[in-house]
Amino acid sequence: MSAPRVLFYVQHLLGIGHLKRAATIARAISGAGLEVTLVSGGKEVSVLDTSGFHLVQLPAVRAVDRSFAGLVDDRDEPVDDSLKDERRDLLLRTYDETRPDIVIVEQFPFGRRQLRFELTPLIERARNDSPRPKIISSVRDVLVQKDRPERDAEMVATVNEWFDAVMVHGDPDLLPFDLTFPPARQIADKLHYTGYVVEKSLLSGPEGEQGTGEVVVSSGGGATGEALLRTALATRAETELADLTWRLLAGDNLPEDVFQSLKNEAKQGFVVERARKDFVTMLHNCRLSISQGGYNTVMEVLGTGARAVVVPYAGGHETEQTVRGRLLAERGCFEVLPEDELTVAALATAVSRASTRAPAAPKIDMDGAVKTAKFIASLL
Repeated sequence: MSAPRVLFYVQHLLGIGHLKRAATIARAISGAGLEVTLVSGGKEVSVLDTSGFHLVQLPAVRAVDRSFAGLVDDRDEPVDDSLKDERRDLLLRTYDETRPDIVIVEQFPFGRRQLRFELTPLIERARNDSPRPKIISSVRDVLVQKDRPERDAEMVATVNEWFDAVMVHGDPDLLPFDLTFPPARQIADKLHYTGYVVEKSLLSGPEGEQGTGEVVVSSGGGATGEALLRTALATRAETELADLTWRLLAGDNLPEDVFQSLKNEAKQGFVVERARKDFVTMLHNCRLSISQGGYNTVMEVLGTGARAVVVPYAGGHETEQTVRGRLLAERGCFEVLPEDELTVAALATAVSRASTRAPAAPKIDMDGAVKTAKFIASLL
């Protein structure tokens, strides 16, 4: 008898956090004995660990800018009907070839409205199939807050009509879903908290000496991290950590010309390179981490016990990183510097505070990958 099959759809539009979290979940589900196909609709990511599951890459699209106002293809051209049809057809063909027992859709219907041209046909195909697979929404702990009651009502109606369950990858003792989605009580019977998703095997200890004694500055996927990296270049000399190596890690999405200019500006004592697969080992070993406040990076910082300064991304309408970062800073987990206050002086002050304090060990559920896998298996 063949193993139960899971089809998992994910789309990253600006950073890589959604894809990285989905891949961690996919490996955990595969480890529970299920066969997983992960469909990714964003740009290919060189540091992604694809072990344990089958990856299907759709023709890539991304957000045109920080406002998420539109979509462009890999040539920076607006997404047209031909590309939409190509993506939809490949997604449906993958469904037909997989014949999944469970379909997981990441972030929808709480986001990804721009992708309804392919998500609605996928869900309709699943709902009309026989036997009908379970249809699950996978969503992070915080939603982008928008004052649109009609949009909230639409999300609730879609969940109740189309979805069997909503997995919230967070801990309600830290951040209940209704904090940023007040109508959550209307779908309470379908909500399932998994805990935060983090690659627990990487957190058990360093797998080398990389990053030892360094200040590691990271910008996630890189699309929005230029200001943080440039400010770090100017800040090193103003801190008591000026005698240490500062390693700047630029994500794959940082434009090549920007990356090269950072390398050209970096003086002795800096290393500027692209994101690395051993980032978590560096967090274990580093003197200090300076990063944006993405879901995955924050959980890795907490899991490794790194001293840290977090500068939450707050461009466009984004509030997710700010909300989570503020709550964790209030628990003493790290220093938070709001993005609109990012200056050399402010970053130097935050570095001074963070480097002299013992990192907190918050009691937060971080078994999200394993618990997600167990929940998915229980549906079978």
